[in-house]
Amino acid sequence: MRVAVVGATGFQGGATARLLAERNHRVRTLSRKSDADRPELPGISVAGGDLGRYEDVRQLFAGATHAAVVLPLVYQAERVMTYAQHIAKAAREAGLRRLVYNANTRIPDRTTNVAAFETRRLAETVFRESLAQSGVEVVVVRPPVYLDNLFSPWNGPALVNEGVLAYPLPADTPTAWISHRDLAEAVYAALTVDGVAGRTFDIGGAQTLTGSELAAAFGQGLGRDVRYVPLEPGIFEQGLAQILGREAAAGVAGIYHYMASGAEPGLLAGDDGATAEALSVKPAPVDDWVARQPWQMWSGEES
Repeated sequence: MRVAVVGATGFQGGATARLLAERNHRVRTLSRKSDADRPELPGISVAGGDLGRYEDVRQLFAGATHAAVVLPLVYQAERVMTYAQHIAKAAREAGLRRLVYNANTRIPDRTTNVAAFETRRLAETVFRESLAQSGVEVVVVRPPVYLDNLFSPWNGPALVNEGVLAYPLPADTPTAWISHRDLAEAVYAALTVDGVAGRTFDIGGAQTLTGSELAAAFGQGLGRDVRYVPLEPGIFEQGLAQILGREAAAGVAGIYHYMASGAEPGLLAGDDGATAEALSVKPAPVDDWVARQPWQMWSGEES
């Protein structure tokens, strides 16, 4: 495959791009970041450009056979609409075989006032409607939340040194936590598996766990007692704003405010293996993923 990856300089798109390159597919991406600010992407061609400029997007897609798309942390409907329209037009002109859209989140069936859901729903609608008669197949994956969020400077030290797993989900919320690597495997399968064109997959990890069950799995992987502490979404948003800026943080945190409201407690749960079977993927159990991470890097640090 010759794959245009939108979002490869981020964690999710980067995991997908690296997996594609590992499997000897040609991968190209677009970035506004300078070379010094980009993560290492061995084997991946990076062109300077912006999703807001159609010519940049057209050049990214020129010659591509497939595309894997995850949008940046932008939650203004007009900008997201522009990005999606540019991607759809470029996909059409390039004559792609298939476009896989990672919505970055599960999306409730009914509309909400949460920008993180509705802008991703908007982009999905643009892709489906714009590409419906084009011959470009569209597959959508909707992940829950990422285990990799917990291997971070704001979680790692507390987990290793204090046995505290703090996250902005209610303790009783059933969640099919997934790793970036398993996300990449699901996207790869969605790009390559026959018979999935037009489908939407609520992908997830191997297990659906409540907070205490997640803590137990981490404890097994870390070899120590771990307890789950539900973090107030507003506090989470304040901390995230220092990293992403207020606007992007508010967009991301909207998902957690929604889950805290109890409006749809099963939104992030697994689907009893239906997606894994359809895509022929086998996500790793949480304790296996935990055991593979270099947690010692956080040992002795202040939480």
